[in-house]
Amino acid sequence: MSLKRLLIGKPIESAREQHERLNKVMGLAVLSSDAVSSVAYGTEEILIALMLFGPTLMRFSMPIGIAISALIIVVTISYFQTVHAYPSGGGAYIVGKDNLGEYAGLIAGAALLMDYILTVAVSITAGIAAITSAFPVLYEHKVALSLISIGLLLLGNLRGVRESGKLFSIPPYIFIFSMYALIMFGLVKFFGLPHPVYQKYPVEVLDVLPILIILKAFSSGCSALTGLEAIANGVQIFKPPESRNAGITMIWMGSLLGTMFIGVTFLANKYGIFPKEHETILSQLGKDIFAGGFFYYLLQFSTCFILVLAANTPFADFPRLCSVMARDGYLPRQLANKGDRLVFSNGIMLLGLIASVLIVIFKGDTHLLIPLYAVGVFLAFTLSQSGMVIHWFRFKGKGWRRSAIINGSGAITTAVALSIIASTKFIHGAWIVVIAIPIIVYITKQINQHYKLVAEQLSLKNIPEEREMGYKEHYVIVPISGVHTASLKAFQYAKTLSNHVRAVYVSINPGDERKVQEKWEEIDAVPLVILQSPYRSILEPLKQYIDKLEEEHPNITITIVVPEFVPYKWWHHLLHNQTGLLISRMLLYKTNVMVVSVPMHLEK
Repeated sequence: MSLKRLLIGKPIESAREQHERLNKVMGLAVLSSDAVSSVAYGTEEILIALMLFGPTLMRFSMPIGIAISALIIVVTISYFQTVHAYPSGGGAYIVGKDNLGEYAGLIAGAALLMDYILTVAVSITAGIAAITSAFPVLYEHKVALSLISIGLLLLGNLRGVRESGKLFSIPPYIFIFSMYALIMFGLVKFFGLPHPVYQKYPVEVLDVLPILIILKAFSSGCSALTGLEAIANGVQIFKPPESRNAGITMIWMGSLLGTMFIGVTFLANKYGIFPKEHETILSQLGKDIFAGGFFYYLLQFSTCFILVLAANTPFADFPRLCSVMARDGYLPRQLANKGDRLVFSNGIMLLGLIASVLIVIFKGDTHLLIPLYAVGVFLAFTLSQSGMVIHWFRFKGKGWRRSAIINGSGAITTAVALSIIASTKFIHGAWIVVIAIPIIVYITKQINQHYKLVAEQLSLKNIPEEREMGYKEHYVIVPISGVHTASLKAFQYAKTLSNHVRAVYVSINPGDERKVQEKWEEIDAVPLVILQSPYRSILEPLKQYIDKLEEEHPNITITIVVPEFVPYKWWHHLLHNQTGLLISRMLLYKTNVMVVSVPMHLEK
């Protein structure tokens, strides 16, 4: 507990929850890191896809960049409306469930959960790639560095929303400064020199325009849009008025993402940058524009930090989405509970664990993870905007037709982008996401069915008549390992429960049962039953004895009173058998058997 307090901090009272919320400046840093950071790899993914057909197609990077920037504008405006229509947050899951039905909401929720997990994996590995580009000697340790980064993020988020915001708000603004410095210096250098000499992409006349390659490049570049939904999912993270602050932050985020993405794509196109295995596009641009030195390393380090902190957005939104779905009964209830620091601790730890497993499986390679990326988020985009169209037609209100047209345009645009992404990335790994989403939906439905069944059986309507609730006979069994103070204390408690009390001793060593019998006769407590165990098992003979007792007395209730002593220090537990716990687990599923532990606390 002392270590927990040192790492995470003291518990925060529920009454202080309003004080833990974020303002627009801090909210932008926390919730836009994912979207803004995609500038670091979005353009690179376009160029890598175009390189498959050779350097001739590299000149198409600029038109593709313009198309993606236009898509950013459409999605930003669409989600601006969602923020005001659903101020409670929940994003695509709530919008889909309310307007398109249960399954649409679950599909959107599953897609977002997948996207958040992949965001952590992709952002962390991309951030480490920025460092290994500047320091190639670290390349072999990229998996270990990625796991350490996840651990630090996890720890920071467990400390609470406000504190994690303070910890992680500075690096995003340093990255934004570095990116605009790169773009401005790059433009001045390109247009300002009298006769700039740069490596140009080769231009050849193509007999057939390779549409599939261009579409694949577009789908890869669409990874830049991941994270745009974060603010709509986390409206309640902002200080009041929540919708207004979230909406303004949404516009800021979309503007930053759009201008930086088109700027980097333009510079990469004009400077003739080609993808390299061990060096990122931003690193190459930084060397050309800044010629190394302070600003180059500032760019690389800030890129690393923003990419690592891009995973902070899912750490803010994944647990919140899990909590909303858990409250609706589609995920385990534990995910709906807040921890000591007013954050959803279980969701935070679950996200860190799954993302770490993905990084290990894919060996920390960003390019192997990218094909899995963006499918889920564009599916959520499409369902969210389609749901918003239904929402406006249902509730109407001032300017509802204009709002419906905006969301309808967003739904059509993202649906087209989704079809392109799913088809071009399917054989490269997107099939995993396509299969995983229905599996997640099936699991959530099964969880929901379980909770409905439990609620039905626990309902007061199912209480039987008073006479049917009583038990005809009640037997109490006290399993003992010997005759000592702890067992005597258990007998005293057992006698208060029933007149049918008996002790049971399982004999493993033949010589021990005589000693136990002699001591037992001295105290003359309750009848003693000695069971033989030729295979040295304590649990199996006890279970057989209980089964036989149930056969002889069909209507009885049996209570197992387990004598247990509690050591003074926690590590003393490791020195003792946990027989009481094993007995409890063994008998958990027997209908008419209850297990009670009678603890005896030991002194130093």
